[in-house]
Amino acid sequence: MPLQVHLVSADAEVWTGEASLVVAKTVEGEIGFMAGHEPVLAILAEGQVRITQTNGSKVIANAQDGFLSMEGDDLTIVAGNAALVS
Repeated sequence: MPLQVHLVSADAEVWTGEASLVVAKTVEGEIGFMAGHEPVLAILAEGQVRITQTNGSKVIANAQDGFLSMEGDDLTIVAGNAALVS
């Protein structure tokens, strides 16, 4: 079962979809998420969010000033500023 990912900024939804892997930078270091990951609430640090979609294609976004929350197979990343790079 894939992750359901929601990446949002303060004023817009940046990317939503299914992913097999998401790597994000928190104030305590990089963390990777796959389906079945334990629940997490963390403060987002400035850096890239790297999303590997279920078809293998990559989505990269720059994000800063926010938090991420993993609950079940739902990962929500809320950033004050976020924008897709590719």
